[in-house]
Amino acid sequence: MKKDLHPNLVTCAVSCACGNSFETKSQTDAMRIDICNECHPFFTGSERMVDTAGRIEKFNARYAKK
Repeated sequence: MKKDLHPNLVTCAVSCACGNSFETKSQTDAMRIDICNECHPFFTGSERMVDTAGRIEKFNARYAKK
């Protein structure tokens, strides 16, 4: 095994554009991110299915239980 192969990890302060902040391990001391789990639509429940030309209804009609 080679010595000093892995980088040194330090405690990193992460701050999001929404104002949320948390700590993790990284090679840098601080990070600024645009989106986190507090403001991402998938995690907040505000995600919506975008129906293009009725494809969702067409799929549901085709594979509906008979």
